[in-house]
Amino acid sequence: MSISTPGGPERRPTVVSTGKKPAAGRPAAADKPSGGKGTTRPTGGKGRKPVTPVKVSQGRAWGPIALFVAVGVLAVGIIGVGAWAVYQGAQPWEKRADAINGIVDFRKKDKDLVKGGQHQAGPLKYDVLPPVGGPHNQAWQNCMGDVYDAPIANEHAVHSLEHGTVWITYRPDLPADQVAKLKAKVQGKEKMMLSPFEGLDKPISLQAWGFQLKVDNADDGRIDEFIKTLRVNASVEGPTALCDQGVTATGTTPRDNLGNNMPEQPTQ
Repeated sequence: MSISTPGGPERRPTVVSTGKKPAAGRPAAADKPSGGKGTTRPTGGKGRKPVTPVKVSQGRAWGPIALFVAVGVLAVGIIGVGAWAVYQGAQPWEKRADAINGIVDFRKKDKDLVKGGQHQAGPLKYDVLPPVGGPHNQAWQNCMGDVYDAPIANEHAVHSLEHGTVWITYRPDLPADQVAKLKAKVQGKEKMMLSPFEGLDKPISLQAWGFQLKVDNADDGRIDEFIKTLRVNASVEGPTALCDQGVTATGTTPRDNLGNNMPEQPTQ
């Protein structure tokens, strides 16, 4: 900038030096952009910062949670059932017998009926049919899982009950498939025997010494419970009482001094 005055020489502007030089690589003050401190303007689309993607919440994964809960509930249920079974197994067998729905305990109703050791010869009369106790023949019916296809003598069967046998009886007209299911529960199992019985008021009747349970079909779960609880346990002679070497012949007349397997004698 120059200042001129009329008629006078041209004056040069006075330049005042501060003695400082601009820093290397930095623009002079006049060259700084006006966008504010520390800001830069993009040029040509280059140098832009990448955009961070926004996460979208998809909610809880309910499928795995529901599966986990279901498995947990099932596990608790299994543990509960197992604990109950252990508890039940720890109970005295008499209490477990009382818990079977429909069972009749003649030990409570008639103590004289279940005294045991009352051996008598010849045909005997029983007030409870099939019989569950009382006087009986000195010979027992073979009860080593024997399946009899005809009626057997009550007098021998009761002696087997005294030894701890469970005696399953059924109506002669019970369907064959039902009889087959009963056979599967008995055949080959010590202190078990099966035979038809005339005049039953229910299709199936189970007897142990002093106990009886009557059911409508072979699929009734109480049958297995009765067997599990009373076989051997109901014996009044202990678990070592014999079941072999007994009468193996069928027929409703007891055998006295005739040999265990003699043909049936005419009913008196």
